[in-house]
Parts: sequence; C-alpha cells; structure tokens
Amino acid sequence: MRTRTVRSNTARALLRLRQERGAATAEYLVATMAAVGFAGLLIVILRGDEVRGILTDLVRSALSVG
Repeated sequence: MRTRTVRSNTARALLRLRQERGAATAEYLVATMAAVGFAGLLIVILRGDEVRGILTDLVRSALSVG
C-alpha cells in the first residue's frame, strides 16, 4: 500500500511540473516587454528639446573647472 502512495505522489508531482514548464519563460517575456516599454518611454522623453538642454547644461557644469 505504501509503494502505491509513493508512486501516486510522484506521478502527481511530475504532472504538476510538466504543467508549469513554460511558466518561467512567460515571466521572462513579461519582464523583457516591461523593460522594452520603459526604454521606449525614456527615448521619447530624452528626445525632447527641454530635457536635452537640461542634460547638456548638466554635462557642461560637470566638466567645467572651478
């Protein structure tokens, strides 16, 4: 009786693992898409003239001596 229970538990565990096989890939896909969306948003923001001027002034003040 005990070996039947062990086999049954093992079979259920293997079935659960097979059902969740693509879960990690889906999570990586969601994280990658979020990163791409954030990068696109940054590109749109940084292309603005006002932001470009702020960054240019920041670099000039950082490179100026004294």
